[in-house]
Amino acid sequence: MEARRTLKICNAQGLHARPCHAIVSTALGFESELRVAHEGREVNGKSILELMTLNASLDCELVVVARGPDAESLLEAVARLVDSGFSETD
Repeated sequence: MEARRTLKICNAQGLHARPCHAIVSTALGFESELRVAHEGREVNGKSILELMTLNASLDCELVVVARGPDAESLLEAVARLVDSGFSETD
């Protein structure tokens, strides 16, 4: 199964270490593969270092794709993180 979503970064500092860690920690709880793309670059969503190379800042859009048996649940969890601003919004 494959699921895909476009998510908008809403925390002021974008994808720095803490949000990347939050995405990876969440994704590792799922069996499905997670890929994250920004401006033509796609990385492994279960790798903090790879996520940080996206340099996604405030208002950037990420295309998030999950493949596997729990793909939709994985995307729901990641979307909640991103939409909450990783608990960094005012």
